Amino acid sequence: MNLRKTLAAVVLGLATAVLASETSVGADEPTKAAKKKALKQKLAAKQAAEPAKDDPKYADAKPAPTDIKPPAAPSHPMPTTALASLIDRSIDQRLASAEIKPSPDSSDAEFLRRVSLDITGVIPTAEKAAAFLGDRSPDKRARLIDELLQNANYGRHMADIWTTLTYPIDSDNRFISKAPLHEWLQDKFNANMHWDAMAYELITATGDADKNGATVYAMSNRGVDKMTDSVGKLFLGVQIQCAQCHNHPFTHWKQAEYWGLAQFFYKVNVSNPRAAKDGGTITVSEDGRINRKINPVPESAKDVAPKLLGGDMLKLDSSKPYRPVLASWICSPSNPYFAKAFVNRLWAQFMGRGLVNPVDDLSVENEPTHPDLLAALAKEFAESGFDVKHLIRGITGSKTYQRTSKPVGDNRDDRTLYSHQAIKVLSGEQLFDSLISVIGPVGGKDVGPRKNGQKGGPQGPRDQFAQFFQGGDNALPTTYEAGIPQALRLMNSPIMAAARLTNVANKAAEVTRGTTTEKAIEKLYLTTLSRRPTADETKKMTEFVRKQQDPKAAYGDVLWVLLNSSEFALNR
Repeated sequence: MNLRKTLAAVVLGLATAVLASETSVGADEPTKAAKKKALKQKLAAKQAAEPAKDDPKYADAKPAPTDIKPPAAPSHPMPTTALASLIDRSIDQRLASAEIKPSPDSSDAEFLRRVSLDITGVIPTAEKAAAFLGDRSPDKRARLIDELLQNANYGRHMADIWTTLTYPIDSDNRFISKAPLHEWLQDKFNANMHWDAMAYELITATGDADKNGATVYAMSNRGVDKMTDSVGKLFLGVQIQCAQCHNHPFTHWKQAEYWGLAQFFYKVNVSNPRAAKDGGTITVSEDGRINRKINPVPESAKDVAPKLLGGDMLKLDSSKPYRPVLASWICSPSNPYFAKAFVNRLWAQFMGRGLVNPVDDLSVENEPTHPDLLAALAKEFAESGFDVKHLIRGITGSKTYQRTSKPVGDNRDDRTLYSHQAIKVLSGEQLFDSLISVIGPVGGKDVGPRKNGQKGGPQGPRDQFAQFFQGGDNALPTTYEAGIPQALRLMNSPIMAAARLTNVANKAAEVTRGTTTEKAIEKLYLTTLSRRPTADETKKMTEFVRKQQDPKAAYGDVLWVLLNSSEFALNR
């Protein structure tokens, strides 16, 4: 080994000497050349960092801020009861002025199932339902909300929603696994990381997905136009994609506004996603100009100065990342869009529709149904330090949220004033998780990312089921988009077939063992619908069971009917 090192050193020394003899033209010439080259590089860097004053696109631009820091918004939330009262006052005033009578409060069973699905994405167990229905404490609803927000399923449910929003279904993403993003979101929501900090990390993320799941957002939205569109919709609540090629025909957004915002993503580079096909690593960086072969720039791109949406044009230092400048502005409590965008989207998640619809179209041309309420909630959200759980407590603690979904009198046709709660369709994830919570694990096991091909595709029964039932980008929770294919999938999929043959019968036998027929029927209803059956339901189901020769099979049939009922697939 020592002989090899010695020979290597000799060869290296000879090569260096030969190279020096070939390039040397004088004792001091290499030094002069090096100094000249360094001076040119320094001048070029300075010119890039400080755009030419005579460049017309920078005529009105201001210097970018230099003290960019991650968000640290002050937290001064109002009491939850005060926030709930703020909501109710605004809603009740509009109902009174429209002379519409609100529906009464929901029953305990209705509220339990609704809030469990809305916060954790899964129905409560039969034991939880029985305990809650038997609790006579006046504060049991508030305690239930707190309990659900501490449940690990809360983070998973929020991650389901935001993974769908941030990770587009696109053939370009077939080599990019969404699993690290989902895990990152789940951890952050469960830790109650405030929304400004989460948004900042998503917008500015660098590195690889194994170490930073937030990078999947940039990976799956490669190209300045895709990232511009997504950031506009998700964090600013505006649709500016039409302004990519021409001035927006229905809003005040112009092409220059679109490409001014897009400039902040011109230094983002995502390494070739195909590297993951053979087990390689995909990375996100922001240390040079964009590689247009991998991160495409549309032909419609305009050479304009970077511009904050509806705000100032900026001169950016090309030696530094651009995205932190944008993210710092987006996540600021003073931003006119950021808090409203999240409040509106979260309101739609819990109430069935946004105060502005579509939820990502906040504009002067699309007024809120309750402008004062949206402004007040956005103000409180910002003053709470963008505390997501605080906002959820306020919404779910309100009488508005806790109204029954059953209309009364002339409020039957009300769709915008919240006189009664909306009936929401379960998402694919909610439906799958609720089925599994009843009948237990069935079918195949979830699998991790494959080493070769289709890495971003559905990875297991849950993902496959959820994608099959997934609605459109702007589908409201109240919109039922499933049809015959989804119904057949639910009835005949391998998962449900296995459930039909074994799990349902076994679960029914477990639930009904050692009890009367009436009590057995009650347990099956608590297990599936989180309520006790009506007298008429008890009578019909009891008569059915007693007519069958095999009670176990009969109870299995009852459970199967309840699982396939419209009530099970809806959130009332």
